[in-house]
Amino acid sequence: MNTLQIADYIVFFIYFFAVSAYGYYVYKKKKSATTSSKDFFLAEGSLTWWAIGASLIASNISAEHFIGMSGSGFALGLAISTYEWMSAATLILVAVFIIPLYLKNKIYTMPQFLSVRYNDSVSTVMAVFWLLVYVFVNLTSIIYLGALAISSISPVSFEWCIILLTVFSVVVTLGGMKVIGYTDVIQVIVLIIGGLVTTYLALSLLADKFGYDGNILQALGVLRKEAPSHFHMIFDKGHPHYPELPGMSVLIGGMLINNLAYWGCNQYIVQRALGADLKTARKGIIFAAFLKMLIPVIAVLPGITMFVLHQNGMFQKEMMDAAGTLKPDHAYPTLMNLLPAGLKGVAFAALTAAIVASLAGKANSISTIFSLDIYKKYFDKNASEKKLVRIGRWAVITAMVIAALVTPALKSLDQAYQFIQEYVGFISPGVLAIFLLGFFWKQTTAVAAMTGALITIPLSILLKVLPKWTNGSFPDYPFLDRMTITFFTVIVVMILMSLVKRDEAPKAFEVSKQMFKTTTGFKILSLIILGILAALYIIFW
Repeated sequence: MNTLQIADYIVFFIYFFAVSAYGYYVYKKKKSATTSSKDFFLAEGSLTWWAIGASLIASNISAEHFIGMSGSGFALGLAISTYEWMSAATLILVAVFIIPLYLKNKIYTMPQFLSVRYNDSVSTVMAVFWLLVYVFVNLTSIIYLGALAISSISPVSFEWCIILLTVFSVVVTLGGMKVIGYTDVIQVIVLIIGGLVTTYLALSLLADKFGYDGNILQALGVLRKEAPSHFHMIFDKGHPHYPELPGMSVLIGGMLINNLAYWGCNQYIVQRALGADLKTARKGIIFAAFLKMLIPVIAVLPGITMFVLHQNGMFQKEMMDAAGTLKPDHAYPTLMNLLPAGLKGVAFAALTAAIVASLAGKANSISTIFSLDIYKKYFDKNASEKKLVRIGRWAVITAMVIAALVTPALKSLDQAYQFIQEYVGFISPGVLAIFLLGFFWKQTTAVAAMTGALITIPLSILLKVLPKWTNGSFPDYPFLDRMTITFFTVIVVMILMSLVKRDEAPKAFEVSKQMFKTTTGFKILSLIILGILAALYIIFW
């Protein structure tokens, strides 16, 4: 039932006051956060490696993981974990090859990179586009899924969930990046503990169902036996879910493009490391990679467990909508409603932590881009540090209010995780192409970058609709393969344009082999991660 007991409220309010009190403590401890724009937006020099790693994960994990990824686990199985496990490998690449470039060239925002490397026109076009995507896609989808999940496990209505999540997120965000970074440590601890509690419950139910008296180790064996099709990481072309996860493309194709764009060219992710020195940033990123490998345990495994339980006659009504249609995204909320008093409060706090941390991270990045790349550049070039911080705070409030007002329009979403991945994939190939050529090929011109930015979305849309327009004459590529095609098309177009019409003085970034050298400890930890990933893919191929 969607009710909370007194014990649940006690646990939740302990979490709420712990985050609020710690955030206030961090805010008061460093008063400069109220006057310095770099401190407010980047927490320059004050985030430790563990705060950076925790903040990366807290910003990344949200309702689309607990609800959406669990739903995809129900429908597709363990293969959906490739988004998490390949992210861990991608984070190593980002730490070695991308973060050093930002830090060496003193880059603080993604539009700033585009301005320095290309020109203000490319920067402004992408800044406006990023702001629109962050507000109308990222913020709205997180608020929607969060409100949907919380309203399904508590007596709070969907509308009030939207309001409360928005207000809580604004309060956390207004303290700046330092407050977000350190409160994210609490958020990550809570979401991992709460997630593990829910996973334990799911496996205990499965063990009881098959006569193993709550033995979760036996339950893991039952999962492999009862749902063998749900334990394959690589789908062949005959698999019904091949269009969502097309074979080897999840390793070397569209998945890599998607992850590199997300982890290496995304303001609200990269921002966590931009205020640190290289050694600290790399430690934080490698810590995030280890945490990332844990996410399928708390997000995907419950979904697979619910699939087996559903196949064996349990939760038939709970997994259906009002029209009698099976809804995979109901898996996680159904499990949470079964938790005993107190533990349900822990899971409830974990879900809230994931949502609020992700919203705060995105809102902070919106304020950063708007304040530094739009307001200061075009409205008040001489704006003081204090004024920029104030403008940033107003940007946070405005963005969250707009997103909250738009959120109810998303009620038609189904299997939200896959939906979000596909439509974010409309822009990722072009962004990655512009950044990679900007980093590593000094001949890339501003005209080529602008062209790449402008053709990415039309090309992505064209590849999606052509099969319907041609009645199947044009191949209907899976969306990850469409990303690969778009990426290489944009790369080729940009290279040809750069060769045909060269700038008089290319704005190359400073790049040297020395920048990419890593410590022995980093190499060892990277090899451990890659070894674990190799073992997982071999076992579950």
